[in-house]
Amino acid sequence: MTTPRINLNADLGESFGAWTMGDDTALLQIVKSANVACGFHAGDPTVMQETVRLAMAQGVSIGAHPSFPDLQGFGRRVMQMSAQDLEATLLYQIGALQAIAVAEGTRVTHVKPHGALHNVACADAAVAATIVKEVRKLDPSLVLLVPPYSTFAKTAEEAGQPVRYEVFADRTYLDDGQLTPRSRAGAVIHDSQACVEHVLRMMNAKAIVTANGLHLPCRIDSICVHGDGPEAVATAQAVRLALEAAGYLLAPLCDL
Repeated sequence: MTTPRINLNADLGESFGAWTMGDDTALLQIVKSANVACGFHAGDPTVMQETVRLAMAQGVSIGAHPSFPDLQGFGRRVMQMSAQDLEATLLYQIGALQAIAVAEGTRVTHVKPHGALHNVACADAAVAATIVKEVRKLDPSLVLLVPPYSTFAKTAEEAGQPVRYEVFADRTYLDDGQLTPRSRAGAVIHDSQACVEHVLRMMNAKAIVTANGLHLPCRIDSICVHGDGPEAVATAQAVRLALEAAGYLLAPLCDL
């Protein structure tokens, strides 16, 4: 009997300058894939380089985590951009991380948009199509990390871009499969054990389990733990131990 594989990922490299966010060193000993900030919501060239090196040392696969150009808002504010401006913004960010990865002797294997850009792409076909088009220009083999039941997933699938389906350990879901907006109470799950229970419910059901208890059947390839909260390391460790206890083998995204 083949041991089922699952990926655990985190959004990392979100420090910049003299400002530090998260404990990337600890998280990179737990997760198997890193979504590395590319400088537009967080991160800077030195942090990007250091994060790539730390990920390589732990055998963690590297993904680009591009965003709207919104450093002050941590990329969580929706911005109205022309397709041309968004295209250039994506190429700039993903290409920068690709260059650093190549210089360090490795490569970027996946892309996951950040924050508001991610949320918009999940509902807006034009934005989703722009992201998919630019990723295909850079490397048709890049995996897109996408949420089930999203326009983003559908657009990537139709374009023939490789996809892996992601659910969040520390976020709740609406009945349409979209994330509960952060502006609403209960959108973020802070308690580590509650995150474990949320993940195991979804894995056992092979479905997104919404805040109202609705089951939305889907394939689950990867589980994300946000790296910017004070409970991130404890949550990631608890989720990993629970998955391993349930018989899963954790693997980099590119090895699924």
